[in-house]
Amino acid sequence: SLLQLKLWNKYRVSNVPSLIFIDAATGKVVCRNGLLVIRDDPEGLEFPWGPKPFSEVVAGPLLRNNGQTLDSSALEGSHVGVYFSAHWCPPCRSLTRVLVESYQKIKEAGQKFEILFVSADRSEDSFKQYFSEMPWVAVPYADEARRSRLNRLYGIQGIPTLIVLDPKGEVITRQGRVEVLNDVECREFPWHPKPVLELTDSNAVQLNEGPCLVLFVDSEDDGESEAAKQLIQPIAEKIIAKYKAKEEEA
Repeated sequence: SLLQLKLWNKYRVSNVPSLIFIDAATGKVVCRNGLLVIRDDPEGLEFPWGPKPFSEVVAGPLLRNNGQTLDSSALEGSHVGVYFSAHWCPPCRSLTRVLVESYQKIKEAGQKFEILFVSADRSEDSFKQYFSEMPWVAVPYADEARRSRLNRLYGIQGIPTLIVLDPKGEVITRQGRVEVLNDVECREFPWHPKPVLELTDSNAVQLNEGPCLVLFVDSEDDGESEAAKQLIQPIAEKIIAKYKAKEEEA
């Protein structure tokens, strides 16, 4: 029915079963990953399962691939890319190769940036093998509870996913993968979302995530696509501002 379709769209449900917890008073989503919640907290000790700050969820020791450990407080004051990935997944491996170069470019440009690898590998050995290629930090593989809490915090539904946070731990973009692949020179870092995008193979994935307006223009004539952009830019900005005021995702 139409109502069912509206609910699927409103909560951007892309696969089933999906369990989403909502605050009845405000209608805001408390938690997207309800299935993980009830698996991890069957006694309901953490109820009402609201989002906690990143710094609280990540708290604890982190690893470097040389075996050195550091405390998660070392991430404070940096932009952070939270990278959900696994060696068994081919798109993850190809993204990792690009991401290593992007990470080095961003650091060389003097930006405070760290990447946190949250593994979905199937064994400690494959985690170690994969992590050996990465110049950043990771949640220890053995700390399954903390890895799961990070998955829950961001409602991860598939890998690879790269979520970019500002130095306060707020989400800048959930589309880090698309941004890294579209901006190999990292000129747009930290990749604040743009109201209007040119449709490409790599960002088309966003068409699945909610209502989109797609405007077709004659690409032969560059002036036309620029004029079209000028036309829809203010409309898009207005819509984004409206959702921001309601503290909802646009």
